[in-house]
Amino acid sequence: MIAAPRGSVPIGLSADECLKCNVCTTVCPVARVTDLFPGPKYAGPQAQRFRLGTTLAPGSPGSAALPSPDHTVDYCSGCGFCSTACPADVKIAEMNNRARAALRAGHRPRLRDWLLGQTDLSGRLGTLSAPLANWSLRNGLFRWLIDRVVGIHRHAPLPRFAGRPFRARLGDRHRSADPAGAPPPDRAVVYFHGCAANYYEPHVAKAALDVLERNGFAVIVPPQVCCGLPLISNGLYGSARGRARRNLGVLAAYARAGYRIVGTSTSCTHTLKSEYREMLDLEDDDARVVGEATWDICEFLLDLHDRGRLDTSFGMIERALPYHAPCQLRSHGIGLPALDLFALVPGLDATDMDHDCCGIAGTYGLKSEKYDIAMAVGEPLFRKIRAMGATEAACDSETCRWQIEAATGARLVHPVEILAEAYAAWSGGVAAG
Repeated sequence: MIAAPRGSVPIGLSADECLKCNVCTTVCPVARVTDLFPGPKYAGPQAQRFRLGTTLAPGSPGSAALPSPDHTVDYCSGCGFCSTACPADVKIAEMNNRARAALRAGHRPRLRDWLLGQTDLSGRLGTLSAPLANWSLRNGLFRWLIDRVVGIHRHAPLPRFAGRPFRARLGDRHRSADPAGAPPPDRAVVYFHGCAANYYEPHVAKAALDVLERNGFAVIVPPQVCCGLPLISNGLYGSARGRARRNLGVLAAYARAGYRIVGTSTSCTHTLKSEYREMLDLEDDDARVVGEATWDICEFLLDLHDRGRLDTSFGMIERALPYHAPCQLRSHGIGLPALDLFALVPGLDATDMDHDCCGIAGTYGLKSEKYDIAMAVGEPLFRKIRAMGATEAACDSETCRWQIEAATGARLVHPVEILAEAYAAWSGGVAAG
């Protein structure tokens, strides 16, 4: 039987295409380490046949009372390997995410899940009180209390707040909310920094601006809020739609004017590309044009290289670099562009760790009841990095970087930081010569 083209079957009904081949269970990193999750086939297509009316999006009128027959779906990490591997194109991870949201629809959200979705609020408060906040989050007694009272594991990798948000460091040349005053689309891009670069890793955003400007692009940084993925992952679809609408209201005008939207968080860019439509059912023209205009930054830079437009004057970086491709990047279906870019840097010996998932899966591995599962999922990756004796590794996703760094002790960087360093090495070499 030939599967229907992707996107032509509603998520809930795609269960009918299931071949029962078990490939999804074979590739599931969570089912591999725990019996608490029976596997994507059982929590997904098999259980879906008992879910009446699940073609309705969670939070839609009439969907709140729909029961889910299988509470184990809460142990699905949402990594998406099942959907990627399915030969019949059944949207298993998306189906499980909707089933989880249906379980929670009509109920007051758990405080922990609500907090994990408030990334802008926690980022603003954390950066305003960074010294105290960072001390508290590394205090054993405070973390024990958070574990017991809120349900965030005391050893889970929480990042340090930056002293100043990235947006507070921007000059006027990067701020714009009006495409009419911006350079033309062939000389400018729109940057979606996401919460991580704004509140925790402004050095990643700076590296992105340096690399894009090195290649002749003006960088527009319009107003934006959290992409909404942490809310989607915790089943809070109504709030996620609100975040999506605010971002689409700003970004759609740029997309229609021909600007490309470039992001350094592979999770955020995947949400803009696909999740607004596939998970939140925002099937209007704003969601379409923004999705089509969005690029992960390494995807964008490799495209420049393919068209002969990338500045390849990289200086020498002589070191080994383990690289982990996160689950969300694989969901883009764009290959591993960071590795292709690393190959352009003289002396750099980048190695694909070839492991499916580090375990964190956004906010999944932060939760007390799932922390041990997340660590078990990532342990083979951690062992590989430790065995290399690496002091530095690269990864495109911020939460994966935090997880791997905490587990291995290596310094984790975004690939664009390596490219910015290579450009600086070239400039330094020229100046020295």
